[in-house]
Amino acid sequence: MSLKDRISDDMKAAMRAKDSERLSTIRMLLAAMKQKEVDERITLDDTIVVGIVDKLIKQRKDAASQYAQAGRADLADKENAEIAVLEAYLPQRLSGEEIAAEIRRIVAEVGATGPADMGKVMAAAKAALAGRADMALVSAAVKQALSR
Repeated sequence: MSLKDRISDDMKAAMRAKDSERLSTIRMLLAAMKQKEVDERITLDDTIVVGIVDKLIKQRKDAASQYAQAGRADLADKENAEIAVLEAYLPQRLSGEEIAAEIRRIVAEVGATGPADMGKVMAAAKAALAGRADMALVSAAVKQALSR
């Protein structure tokens, strides 16, 4: 079953269970997926769906931190609840050690020698680790690997 089908099935299950919070989050995800399909005139595969989920999670994290800074714990909690629903659609995340090992492999593969090669390494890392790792952690690992 594709990820897109699983999300549709989860929406139906949330409707039957009358789980309004989960339902609204899944509908938001489906709307973002449909928007991508219409805008780019493509059929989504699992890789693209994972990218959309990653983007939505990043937006929710940014919003939650803004709400927390503004003292709006109620809205921050709502964003965090949406993050929890969305994270169920991501593949297993890599640990910090696994990310560092992948980055070392990518640095050797592209022949990067210093901080000036950050863009090259990040482009390769984004292609290799999309959906499997938090890109903020990947960026930090790349900076550390290239500063040696």
